[in-house]
Amino acid sequence: MKIAIRKLGIGSLLALSAMVPASAQQAPAEPVIFLNQAWSQEDQEWYYQFSQGSAVLQYDIFLNLEVADGQELFRSDANSERFGLITQKANPRFNPDGLPVGLSKTSVGAGRWANNESGDHIGLTCAACHEGQLNYKGKRIRIQGGVGNMFDIKAYLTALDEAIQTTLTDTAKFDRLAARIGASGADAKKSLRQRFESQANKIHDYRTRTLVTPSAWGPSRMDAIGLIVNRLTADVPGLPENWSTPIAPTKPPFLWNAPQGLWTQWRGVQQDPIYRNLIESMGVYLPIDLRSKSPAEGLFHSDARIADLQKVENLLSRLAPPQWPEEIFGKIDREKAKAGQSLFITHCASCHNAWPYRWSEPNKYGKRFILVGLTPQSYVGTDPGQFHDLRPFALTGQLSNHLPGELRGKDLVRTGELYFGVSSSILERALAGLKMTEEEKANLHGYREYPLAKPPEEVYKAAPRDGVWATPPFMHNGSVPNLYEMFVPAKERTKKFYVGREFDPVKVGLDTSGASGKFLHDTELLGNSNAGHSFEDGPRGRGVIGPLLTENERWALVEYLKSIPEDPGRVTPFGGPPAGLLPQK
Repeated sequence: MKIAIRKLGIGSLLALSAMVPASAQQAPAEPVIFLNQAWSQEDQEWYYQFSQGSAVLQYDIFLNLEVADGQELFRSDANSERFGLITQKANPRFNPDGLPVGLSKTSVGAGRWANNESGDHIGLTCAACHEGQLNYKGKRIRIQGGVGNMFDIKAYLTALDEAIQTTLTDTAKFDRLAARIGASGADAKKSLRQRFESQANKIHDYRTRTLVTPSAWGPSRMDAIGLIVNRLTADVPGLPENWSTPIAPTKPPFLWNAPQGLWTQWRGVQQDPIYRNLIESMGVYLPIDLRSKSPAEGLFHSDARIADLQKVENLLSRLAPPQWPEEIFGKIDREKAKAGQSLFITHCASCHNAWPYRWSEPNKYGKRFILVGLTPQSYVGTDPGQFHDLRPFALTGQLSNHLPGELRGKDLVRTGELYFGVSSSILERALAGLKMTEEEKANLHGYREYPLAKPPEEVYKAAPRDGVWATPPFMHNGSVPNLYEMFVPAKERTKKFYVGREFDPVKVGLDTSGASGKFLHDTELLGNSNAGHSFEDGPRGRGVIGPLLTENERWALVEYLKSIPEDPGRVTPFGGPPAGLLPQK
């Protein structure tokens, strides 16, 4: 067997389970298969549970909260799996309470936070959305740093709000919560209710204002940009007039090769990793003060976890793309894959990179970055919602006199400018108290050279393709169920399909039959289009990117994409390979 596969054996799981409380011992029976992506078990376990500062709900309340329509605990494995979270055994090192992948315990420090945001909380971390699992005939293949292909975050937060609201109004339900927490006396129950109500209001507002959309997103999709911008420009500063409807859901991008890439995010707008990672935290309940009157009183202060955000970025820089496991999904036809490689070079490689990659020239730190395609939306023709989901202007309110540069003192600015002004001010304040050497600063900023280049507008990033086979559904908005359909004329693609949890190794995508998932993706709905990136006869541009392919050519391209990476555990060198090993241009 060419690739190395690591399984968590039953014996080791039993040994581990003996060390944790019985209440935490809830896990699926089948072992999980981990492909060789160059991470150790400790790397993986830390990534699953580290805190990026997200604080959703106080920890003791979360652990003991019941679902809305029964007495089952909301945090139970059965309920977590219902919404697509990946459940796992408890472990004493990073996860003593047996939380699902991507949920973490956060201890919030002192600050002028609203809603009692101090003490221990449950929060979300990167792995909730950036960790995949492909189920196939009873096997579960974990894709580290992959696409969270099962997690329905909108449905999960909606159910959490319903559970909270029901508990507040149902006396018996509240009494059971209080008993589990140990609040037995009248004063203790009164105190519990007070802090519960404060937290409940925050979550209810988020669900009924920030998270309102014209249609459900379904698994593996969220309008992350819309949610982050809304939180920073409307929710936290208390300026509800600034809310924009989050109408452009995308799937979470896979993370291998992200630190090495010249640009990240679907729109190719980010370079500095600490800024990118802190913004993600801002979007998922990072405690932030945007209500104080001045920075001296706390304005722009946050509970940012700079050290851990840097650690996860460095961890991702040594994450390898996953290799197709032939012993599970079937042998690769090497001759067909070779033919597909030639087609890829002809039709795809001008935008999409593949190993050994094309690299930028070295910057002042001597670092090179993988070149990524930045294709105008007007050319590739895919759903344009990402560029049109924010309202054009926003009020600055109490932030006005403390915004940076030309934004200062203005009552109304473009929404994107306010978002940038607020987020950069939060980052600046978070870094202000750190004492770092020049080398440490360079590392924190991913060795990016300031001033950063201005990102191009209205383009979509075409990322390297190694390991892409493991990231269904496809297209930035998850509107194409399998790789095969990426090579047909757009008008011939499936227009409605069920988003299943079972992997399809033939067309390389998700089961669409409805047998393993009931969410129906309708491409006619706003933000769901699977137009563009079309292979059909006609002039290039306006959604047509290549010629009409024969059936053999389509399958050859699919076979090639299954075959990369060719080596298991091959980590892309951060900063680029030595000059003598660079590929020919």
